[in-house]
Amino acid sequence: MPSRKRQWWLGSAGLLSLLLAWWLGVEVLGSGQALAARFSPQATFASLFELLGSAQLYENVWVSLKRIVISLLMALLMGVPLGLLIGGSRNLEAATTPAFQFLRMISPLSWMPVVVMLMGVGDQPIYFLLTFAAVWPIVLNTVAGVRALDPRWLQLSRSLSATRWETLRRVILPGVVGHVLTGVRLSIGILWIVLVPCEMLGVSAGLGYFILDTRDRLAYSELMAMVVLIGVLGFALDAFARGLHRRWAHAG
Repeated sequence: MPSRKRQWWLGSAGLLSLLLAWWLGVEVLGSGQALAARFSPQATFASLFELLGSAQLYENVWVSLKRIVISLLMALLMGVPLGLLIGGSRNLEAATTPAFQFLRMISPLSWMPVVVMLMGVGDQPIYFLLTFAAVWPIVLNTVAGVRALDPRWLQLSRSLSATRWETLRRVILPGVVGHVLTGVRLSIGILWIVLVPCEMLGVSAGLGYFILDTRDRLAYSELMAMVVLIGVLGFALDAFARGLHRRWAHAG
């Protein structure tokens, strides 16, 4: 069997096993409880198909994806230049590494009370928290990309009397793009995890808001449908990031 086809079958078997474990968990742990039936795969997928015909669902998905994209762009605009600067200077790397390692180990969610007090509720604190979460993988992978550059390319650039801008544009940036895309993929995973609790900060749209709404309405099958949808969308975003990385690596 071809490798790609075998991987597809194995992946499908893994998903079916997960679905079976979900069904067994509800049947065993929720045996005799009427409430447990609302969390079953049957009820969840029935609610999911109903939600797919609702314009409200697509509005919330669009809002969440917009927050992801904008936050990722802001993280790139800050993280890539900062990573290039740090990667090009041993002294700057030594000066910033302890502070950056300290900051990146603080969960972005722990900043939520502080950010809400300073910025209030709404989109502004969400963008801040998401950007804070996404910037560290991009910075660290950009630094790693600069360090991994072949010194002979830099020597060749100097021997050809290339300016700093030409060296940056022709040598450094093409050499670090693969590492930056690795950081982007890691950032997307972090963003998707942090997004849902961030959207519970008093906003009126988004996947996190919609989950709170289903809870308040006691629509538990819809709540589980949203959990499944979040997993599907996150899987699709990661697959997109992996595809970009593979295409760049293949082109390189």
